[in-house]
Amino acid sequence: MAILVTGGTGFIGSHTVVQLLNDNREVVILDNLCNSKLCVLDRIKEITGKMPKFYQGDILNIEDIEKVFKENNIDSVIHFAGLKAVGESVAKPMWYYHNNITGTLNLCNVMSKYNCKRIVFSSSATVYGKPQSVPINEDFPLSTTNPYGETKLMIERILSDIYVSDKDWSISILRYFNPIGAHESGLMGEDPKGIPNNLLPYVARVAFGKYDHVNVFGNDYATPDGTGVRDYIHVVDLANAHLKALDRAAKVTGVEHFNIGTGVGYSVLDIIHAFEKAVGHEIKYEICERRPGDIDECYANPKKAYEVLGWKAVYGIDKMCLDAANWQKKNPNGYGD
Repeated sequence: MAILVTGGTGFIGSHTVVQLLNDNREVVILDNLCNSKLCVLDRIKEITGKMPKFYQGDILNIEDIEKVFKENNIDSVIHFAGLKAVGESVAKPMWYYHNNITGTLNLCNVMSKYNCKRIVFSSSATVYGKPQSVPINEDFPLSTTNPYGETKLMIERILSDIYVSDKDWSISILRYFNPIGAHESGLMGEDPKGIPNNLLPYVARVAFGKYDHVNVFGNDYATPDGTGVRDYIHVVDLANAHLKALDRAAKVTGVEHFNIGTGVGYSVLDIIHAFEKAVGHEIKYEICERRPGDIDECYANPKKAYEVLGWKAVYGIDKMCLDAANWQKKNPNGYGD
């Protein structure tokens, strides 16, 4: 029996595939490579000694999904595939709604046809919108502030409705906070196209001389140092949460939601200073105006994931930055080099 990983060559997907293979699980990847590169497969093999079965295809093309299910005995799915840039989603909302939602509907239709009814879905803390308090619990009110977040919330609702219609489904919804870091080998890491949208990859590029300085958007938030606070989690910790969720899905049916974070909030300056420690020199930054829509702080209460899944994050901020620095140093041009 195999596990289908959609988007399995992406940042989180590839690290999850490594953990699955190291746990001796059979893996099949479906990815259209729109935000990843084929050479990731070679990196996976170098780390694990195993080459996962790979299909280049798109979840918008139902025939691509059918081909995977016809040729493999798939019993569960980890669903990463989707567009994920907040700013881009605001500029191109129809593209995001069509890709993320239609693609998921196609996937679920094929899963149902082949009687594969276990899915772990890659959701996001963006479904909490602007929380009234922290830490954030899974039962907090849900709202979104951009089309990307709205697609995640809509898919959560679609999956819940699927279970209402068919109680054989086992659906685990993982709400990620802020994944950073890289594989400790330095062979795999985050490789954003163009100028990074997220803090850590940008800090890494400044640290190694690709950019001059980090823009810190606002230092007047109601936080200890005035900069925004987020829950950063090591990508390997996040990957391991998927293995725990798969084990859970094999035992129960229903729909369950889990926060996947450390439960600790780190500020923008905390991240910069931790990265300085990792590389051994100062990183230049400048304070800028706040960005519209940014909130003071956002971090998880991960208690449910520990109590139900038996999962908790084990890596702290120093390890996250050390591994990210190692990746950036060894791969200054990402996978493109």
